Amino acid sequence: MPHDPHLDDAKDTRVPTPRTPAQEDPRHSQNRNRRMELMPEAMARSHMSERLRQAESQRLATALLLERRSRRLQRRAARASHRARRALARAVM
Repeated sequence: MPHDPHLDDAKDTRVPTPRTPAQEDPRHSQNRNRRMELMPEAMARSHMSERLRQAESQRLATALLLERRSRRLQRRAARASHRARRALARAVM
């Protein structure tokens, strides 16, 4: 049977329809569905890490304030002790 070029032209007039990745691979659709299901968990993890970062920052700020207060009270106590020793020394003389 001889080759007829007109038949080839008739076949070539079809335009292939574009295929989405899900049509090519059904696993793509499953992966996308899984990602969509896991989005709230990812958002929750992100939110919790931000909250942990804020809590750590707050804890460090509080510790710094307590350290400053402690040093101030320690200096005040040292001054009071020094005054008491001087007063005692004067009373003994």
